[in-house]
Amino acid sequence: MATTNSRGTSTTAEADALIPLEHPFRSHLQNVQTHEALEPHRRWEPSDGPLPALYLSHGAPPTFEDAAWMSELYDWARSFPKPRSILIVSAHWEAAPLMVSTGEPSELVYDFGGFAPLYYRMRYDTPSGSDLIRRVAGALGGEEPLYEHRSRGLDHGAWVPLKIMYPAADVPVVQLSMPTHDPGRLITLGRRLRALRDEGTLVIGSGFMTHGLQFITREMLLGVIPGWSSEFDAWAASALERGDVDELSRFRTNAPGVRFAHPTVEHFTPLFVTLGASTDPGAPVETAIEGYMIGLSKRSFQVS
Repeated sequence: MATTNSRGTSTTAEADALIPLEHPFRSHLQNVQTHEALEPHRRWEPSDGPLPALYLSHGAPPTFEDAAWMSELYDWARSFPKPRSILIVSAHWEAAPLMVSTGEPSELVYDFGGFAPLYYRMRYDTPSGSDLIRRVAGALGGEEPLYEHRSRGLDHGAWVPLKIMYPAADVPVVQLSMPTHDPGRLITLGRRLRALRDEGTLVIGSGFMTHGLQFITREMLLGVIPGWSSEFDAWAASALERGDVDELSRFRTNAPGVRFAHPTVEHFTPLFVTLGASTDPGAPVETAIEGYMIGLSKRSFQVS
């Protein structure tokens, strides 16, 4: 059950009802409601086998104003059964030792600034994730200590895309901190989480394929894609299609445009958790979303 208030109404739906009717996200919610009425999203069953692991480019509040991007994210979520639970590693929580967000619904982390007030009133109150936390601890097998941060909710690298993909807020979600940027260690972490996929948990690395926010120009706002973004994206796409994990791991030295595409690396490195959680990190990925938003690559993919 999703979180409800004392009147039995979903707190997420209650907050969504305050979004202006003309806002693109309200249209998205209406489209989802229509789709779900015609064909409810089937929940995962053990006979379905393991869910995929995802790397997604998550965007910020303007994602709620991008009808095409919201449709891409929602259609992607509908392409496999609705998960039993979701474990997400976001670019916006770098912390060691390894921690998980609170297992009980909590306040969201509104870790952005300068946007319309309505985005700071959005809610995503999901069911208890306590069972998932226990299963994550079991998957880690004592190889690495795990701590629950009992006052931390989901940051926008988690709740923004998930609110679009699963707007009913009826799937337990737990966020896992990113304890390092070392590709090898992150792949190992993903490998330890792989068994969760067999239990109906969707494992997600959430970042942005290119993220040079400080280098955004007026021309990019008008639709121009800078070379540093397109060249980095093409390099990553080629390596992912070849399953070349070694090349991806050398992104700091080998990727064209990396100084501009990733002046800091936290939006790229969740990709290695996703690859580690795959059955074969060296297998080609399945691209789900590509293209650009204000010149930044939205490339997102899944692995089996």
